[in-house]
Amino acid sequence: MARGERKDRGGRDQREESELIEKLVGINRVAKVVKGGRRFGFAALVVVGDGRGRVGHGAGKAREVPEAIRKATEQAKRGLVRVPLREGRTLHHDIKGNYGAGHVVLRAAPAGTGIIAGGPMRAIFESLGIQDIVAKSTGSSNPHNMIKATFDALGQIRSPRAIAAKRGKKVSEVFGRSGVESGGEAEAASTEA
Repeated sequence: MARGERKDRGGRDQREESELIEKLVGINRVAKVVKGGRRFGFAALVVVGDGRGRVGHGAGKAREVPEAIRKATEQAKRGLVRVPLREGRTLHHDIKGNYGAGHVVLRAAPAGTGIIAGGPMRAIFESLGIQDIVAKSTGSSNPHNMIKATFDALGQIRSPRAIAAKRGKKVSEVFGRSGVESGGEAEAASTEA
């Protein structure tokens, strides 16, 4: 039975891997100077996600391009992180992220906005399954720094449920009571008249 279980688990892992979205962000040719001249290699940067709130990134180096991509993809799969999404399409709140000289601002957007982001950030959001977001990168345009700054921001996102649990309240209490807010507006309107 142990062998059968291994096969099932292996099949499940293969199914999960086939569902992952892999995006190649960039490939660099790098040179190492050795006694006989230069030895060329390749560095790949990859983003992997399942389209349902999990995403990871990885970098790999090798003498051949396919091997570098494979190494980067394996690293990205090992480092998958879960990001809470609102309605499965956007972020719960606006957030800023930093890594080195890379600074990013991610803003939640209404339905139909689409992904307004450049380069490496777009690859992350498509792999993550976000459909509506506005993102701006200020500072470094280096793809490595942009990706790490974006992951820094995504790691800071908290869902209302998580905040309510941390504070020992209900989700409706975290958002505030709508009856009190509308009552305040009615009082303001009556004093103006």
